[in-house]
Amino acid sequence: MRIAQVAPLWERVPPPAYGGIELVVGLLTDELVRRGHEVTLFASGDSITLAKLESVHPRALRLDPTIKEYGVYELMHLSSVYERAEDFDIIHSHMGFVTLPYAKLVKTPTVHTLHGIFTPDNEKMFKHAKQQPYISISEAQREPRLDLNCVATVYNGIDVSSYKFHAQPDNEPYLAFLGRISPEKGTHLAIEIAKKAGWRLKMAGKVDVVDVEYYEKEIKPHIDGKQIEYLGEANHEQKNALMGNAVATLFPITWREPFGLVMVESMAAGTPVIAMKLGSTKEVIDHGKTGFLCDNIEEFVSAIDKVGELDRRACREHVSKRFSLQAMTDGYEAVYRQLLADKFSQRNGHFRNAVTLAKSGI
Repeated sequence: MRIAQVAPLWERVPPPAYGGIELVVGLLTDELVRRGHEVTLFASGDSITLAKLESVHPRALRLDPTIKEYGVYELMHLSSVYERAEDFDIIHSHMGFVTLPYAKLVKTPTVHTLHGIFTPDNEKMFKHAKQQPYISISEAQREPRLDLNCVATVYNGIDVSSYKFHAQPDNEPYLAFLGRISPEKGTHLAIEIAKKAGWRLKMAGKVDVVDVEYYEKEIKPHIDGKQIEYLGEANHEQKNALMGNAVATLFPITWREPFGLVMVESMAAGTPVIAMKLGSTKEVIDHGKTGFLCDNIEEFVSAIDKVGELDRRACREHVSKRFSLQAMTDGYEAVYRQLLADKFSQRNGHFRNAVTLAKSGI
């Protein structure tokens, strides 16, 4: 099968540190190549892939301070994909609503993975193109009121073998937090939980430009290097060690997280997750077995006292069964096959109708 994978240009594929979408795209693309598909990855020029790489810019836009109009590169990016639409059997977009107008102009099917959330603005575009095929990354992400053509839910997957399993936490116990330092990720709540529980907290993650003020006012004053530590951005090995050596990973989100790859990465390392009961967390965490789901800060604090009773091996097995790279790729391949079957059926239907009309002399 000839497949185009279309990634955002903001981050490298796979990301050197933080970047959930780009990590998933990188893993999926390489696994599709290993399975014998002919894959072209449209991404930033510094991306690393087994597929053929096509790019309109030599590096991730986030790392290029000379760029002032990101939209220009996004338009060039999508144009380079759809000018070659006939070269592919399937186009798989991970870019959200911006791809929708292009997809309607070509015969090659485009399937869109919904990595983000719906907003009052982007909903207008999704409603306009609601018949295009979409894949949700959790059931909680779906919005029935929009009546989108969601053909499947495919959970994000990871290469479990690349995560070292930690049977025991560090001798000096601590809680971990990993993610963007932002209000929606609940970094301030993680600090509040740690302080109320009297535990050390180690945090890692990037601070985007839009979140600098939040970091300076809500987070930085609490960082003392003793109880509350901030380690900056973390690469794969550092993330694995940070979460794997923790007693628990805190996931106190304040928004409807569509998936939350951090939860899966933590459990793969053997560390249970204590999460806010919002968005996809109910689908990712097996409450009482691989972590706990909470409604408020007090429940987080109580859960910390119980987390030591959980089986860390069960956390990893949970990920291996439900959120592996293999399971994710199987899900996407099934969608690709169905879209091509639907296209073939429609083509044959048009052909049969044309023959019938011709025989009728119409």
